[in-house]
Amino acid sequence: MLYWDWTYLLIIPGMLLGLWAQHKVKSTYQEYSRVATRLGQPASMVVNDLLHRNGNHAVRIGRVSGSLTDHYNPSTETLNLSEGVYGSASVAALGIAAHEAGHAMQKQEGYMPLKLRTAIVPAVNICSSLSTPLFFLGLIMSLQPLLTLGIVLFAASTVFALVTLPVEFDASNRAVKMLTEGGYVTHEEERGVRSVLNAAALTYVAAAVTSLLSLLRLVMIANRRRD
Repeated sequence: MLYWDWTYLLIIPGMLLGLWAQHKVKSTYQEYSRVATRLGQPASMVVNDLLHRNGNHAVRIGRVSGSLTDHYNPSTETLNLSEGVYGSASVAALGIAAHEAGHAMQKQEGYMPLKLRTAIVPAVNICSSLSTPLFFLGLIMSLQPLLTLGIVLFAASTVFALVTLPVEFDASNRAVKMLTEGGYVTHEEERGVRSVLNAAALTYVAAAVTSLLSLLRLVMIANRRRD
């Protein structure tokens, strides 16, 4: 049975890395959400000022429910901050808000990896929903073309995870640069910002590793069936 296949062992490292990354994000966020910045301005005001200082007046700042649900939508030019970030003047809040501002600046400057990620989202969503059913159907019916198609479709998700890495790393670098050059954080606070953003980056690394290992697993299963 596929459910007990030994190749599941391949994805365990990615799962463990993902669990550790999630723990790291939560613990680091909690630590620095208790550290107020000397500036004392809430993240919503800071991110608005950051964008305007850098010539970006198109983005609308909003509030979204939940914890760590902050995101920037390039198609609607909206930057939504979570409840714990929007009105907070903590080091963690400023780092997270500035990271999303980094994405907004990527959109304004035509940053190619962001344009690529945005362009492939619809296709990736379709491929993700079809890859597993087609792969399982190929296994059940012993049809190699279906197995191959399932793998190719799954590979789209892997490409998306890999493209996401430079997008997120660049947004974090932009965040730190904007905050420090604008005088929004002190040198000590900058270290806290970096800690928060580095922890968040681990989740994207874990997702990419897990996707690569899962793709490898599917390829190994398909090759074994071919033999």
